[in-house]
Amino acid sequence: MKFRLLAGLSVLVLTAGLSACSSSDPSDSAGGPQKLTVWIMKDSVTDDYLKQFKADFEKTHKDITLDIQIQEWDGIGQKVTAALASNDAPDVIEVGNTQVAQYAASGGVKDFTDKTSELKGDDWLPGLAEPGSIDGKQYGIPWYAANRVVIYNKDLFEKAGVDAGAIKTREQWITATKKLNKGGNQGIYLPGQNWYLLSGFIWDEGGDLATESGGTWKGGLDTPEAVKAMEYYKRLQALGKGPKDADEAKPLQHDVFAKGMVAQEISVPGGAKIIEQANPELKGKIGFFPIPGKTADKPGSVVLGGSDLIVPLASAHQDAAYEVIKALAGDKWQTEMAKTMSYVPNRTSLAEVLSSDEGASVMAAAAPQGHATPNSPNWAAVEANNPIKAYQTAVLTGSDLVTAAKKASDSITKTLNTKS
Repeated sequence: MKFRLLAGLSVLVLTAGLSACSSSDPSDSAGGPQKLTVWIMKDSVTDDYLKQFKADFEKTHKDITLDIQIQEWDGIGQKVTAALASNDAPDVIEVGNTQVAQYAASGGVKDFTDKTSELKGDDWLPGLAEPGSIDGKQYGIPWYAANRVVIYNKDLFEKAGVDAGAIKTREQWITATKKLNKGGNQGIYLPGQNWYLLSGFIWDEGGDLATESGGTWKGGLDTPEAVKAMEYYKRLQALGKGPKDADEAKPLQHDVFAKGMVAQEISVPGGAKIIEQANPELKGKIGFFPIPGKTADKPGSVVLGGSDLIVPLASAHQDAAYEVIKALAGDKWQTEMAKTMSYVPNRTSLAEVLSSDEGASVMAAAAPQGHATPNSPNWAAVEANNPIKAYQTAVLTGSDLVTAAKKASDSITKTLNTKS
């Protein structure tokens, strides 16, 4: 799963032709350097980051040259699937972390289980590593992560006498948000269809969006745990004027926040930059804290988005491709990526490199509580139709919660068990 908001922060990206995907090159047979084709998604990292990585890698790997090609997110699923089934695939591909199951199901992705120790897999963020592991085999190597936090207006918190640092539990969050929801201000701008936030509440209650047993999936929105989560979501959503039938994009929640009368929103930290662009007067007045947990001992659970790296079995240079992945997933380039892009590194021990970035450090603090969506090749089809959003709107507009939850769960069950 790639948070598209991260792609909207005006990063400069390498513009390269998308037509060629061949991993073979005349120099291979002529005894020259191996030419590796690497697919990187648009807006994942900056042009400068890629140029530096390419120069450094080729300097330390004299027998390899890199052809880095930028890919668009629209239509990438079909393009990667076709590449995996071809005899002439790229050598390394960046994929959304929750897309790995879909690609691994094709049987065309290299298994890196024997390399996890060398790559320090014991230190990987669970929510980033788990989607890359299918039936005990590690196909996707974690690259970077991002997750949502609470973005807040420091002035409104001060005027209401609310200390953001003291908000550790969900009940404390409700109490504080009620104090902020006065004088024409919204305590929180929370659209009714923020299913990412609801997912975190479900995990905090001990539930899940769906579970698998014996090869059969079952939707989980109608479990007692998930019902409690939706009840809490309904309480929180009522402490603002967010639309009950829309998500964060309609209208764009950052534009609403930028008007100066919203105390909180839920976003990746980069949303603060968009807010400041819309209203420069808020520069320096925006703060961050983790989504509170059910108890004070740890932050709330979050959907952990980000990217993994895979190698097609059809790659003609699998050993060299592993060297590329090893470098991108290693200390040097993980640290450089974190500092350049404010992403969460793939390993928990590297979180300290974000200490000077307030928003990113808060994001990193919550990342260990990150989860991925159900690890099914069909989950993308669930999101495409997204009965969770329809369920949220139904409950918030007066429908019986249990009945609506059962309907949404049945829809998820049907989609996840549909044979391709």
